[in-house]
Amino acid sequence: QVQLVESGGGLVQAGGSLRLSCAASGRTFRSYAMGWFRQAPGKEREFVAATSWGGGSTFYGDSVKGRFTISRDNAKNTVYLQMNSLKPEDTAVYYCAAKRLTPTTRSQDYDYWGQGTQVTVPS
Repeated sequence: QVQLVESGGGLVQAGGSLRLSCAASGRTFRSYAMGWFRQAPGKEREFVAATSWGGGSTFYGDSVKGRFTISRDNAKNTVYLQMNSLKPEDTAVYYCAAKRLTPTTRSQDYDYWGQGTQVTVPS
């Protein structure tokens, strides 16, 4: 079992930055690939970023590539999402998720989810 708790969301002006954190419980955190997804009102859940268990492989959705960076600190059981150059279209609830083995971009592949943290970028 893995429990995930996101933090760091909030309201930020367009062009600003935020760093989201996802703290995981459990001693086997380092064996899980981690992903970030987001969901805006009335829209489907969207892949944002994912990282392999060691952090050596990272993947990004096209809409955030070059602006967002995913990283992890296995010693702290935490995965981060650094978000720069934020846009109004980045407004959503952001979720972190965990799965065994390799990271994927499909939400249905992930076994564990956090409760989400709201990010709002006013237009």
